[in-house]
Amino acid sequence: MATPTFDQLLEAGCHFGHLKRKWNPAMAPYIFMERNGIHIIDLYKTAAKIEEAANALRQIAKSGKKVLFVATKKQAKEAIAEKAASVNMPFVIERWPGGMLTNFPTIRKAVKKMTTIDKMAKDGTFDNLSKREKLQITRQRAKLEKNLGSIADLGRLPSALFVVDVMKEHIAVAEAKRLGIPVFAIVDTNSNPEDVDFVIPANDDASKSIEIILDAVCSAMAEGLEERKVEKADAPEDKEDGEAPAPGKRRRVRRNEERAAAPAAEVKEEVKEEVKE
Repeated sequence: MATPTFDQLLEAGCHFGHLKRKWNPAMAPYIFMERNGIHIIDLYKTAAKIEEAANALRQIAKSGKKVLFVATKKQAKEAIAEKAASVNMPFVIERWPGGMLTNFPTIRKAVKKMTTIDKMAKDGTFDNLSKREKLQITRQRAKLEKNLGSIADLGRLPSALFVVDVMKEHIAVAEAKRLGIPVFAIVDTNSNPEDVDFVIPANDDASKSIEIILDAVCSAMAEGLEERKVEKADAPEDKEDGEAPAPGKRRRVRRNEERAAAPAAEVKEEVKEEVKE
């Protein structure tokens, strides 16, 4: 995993904060200086925080858990969609659906509805519908795809959130905090880092700044996924040839053998007794 150097972060514009009058005092530890009324972020701390976040995300990916990437601002949409898809992680780049985490079962129902519509198109049910009904269902499917298509494979709550601009995505951060889900975020000088577990102080408005940070964390996650594959491939068989079965398994095998040898009537009586027990 290659952490971006100071010069690379500087070239990407990660050091530019917001105007001094818009700053959040909680970001003071990450601010290096003020120049021409603009706060300058300490890039040495940015590099250290990127490495810390990348290592944590690597472990999450290695354990086979999901990280949900969230960025609905224009500058980050394409980068989030590309990088998250490269490591097979879910992402939200359109409007954040309120209650997506705190009311997750309802969101899953909407995703299942999208799957049901796809089945209707395949099994010929569409052919029996009127033109108006087809149009309504098609529009509904397009809307669901736009808002929830990127999380269709998310069968359970994510293990972590990666957020670009915590002020814009404050609802997502609040829901994650309520459920105890760790939050990784790119935090600018006008934001409050107190609700974020892994703060990456950097410019969250420049596309180059966002991309260089995403490159670092996603490459770390890719390494974690590769390590997981290698461990699975190298893992020994659960049961080696010739190994004695577990005690519980021996009892089940013996019982099956006895049943095979017993008359059908006896087997029925035995089953009835087990059901009563």
